[in-house]
Amino acid sequence: MKDRAKALKREALTLWVAARDPRTPLAAKMLAGAVAAYAFSPVDLIPDFIPVLGLLDDLLIVPLGVWAVLKLIPPPLVAAYCAEAAALAERPTSRTAAVVVVAVWAIALAGAAWLITR
Repeated sequence: MKDRAKALKREALTLWVAARDPRTPLAAKMLAGAVAAYAFSPVDLIPDFIPVLGLLDDLLIVPLGVWAVLKLIPPPLVAAYCAEAAALAERPTSRTAAVVVVAVWAIALAGAAWLITR
């Protein structure tokens, strides 16, 4: 299970690389960005503290998204993205990026709340 979780993280990083590359088809780029953002975001559709359902969304949404994106990208590009993702995985993590992700989610939630209450 632990090995599969590491592989899924590596695949999500591959999608993030694919979403930023201009050679990626537009549909794949958009889906790759959404799946990577969801995979790396600290905010889930169903919070992890909810028994079974909290982890089920991560076990279904991310792998299905990875599968769909990889079907949309030509195999030679996928191989290049995997190599780049492996190199990136060796680098240290960025706390600044984590703060930016949380800030974007907070702004999005605040905007949604404002629109709903308006």
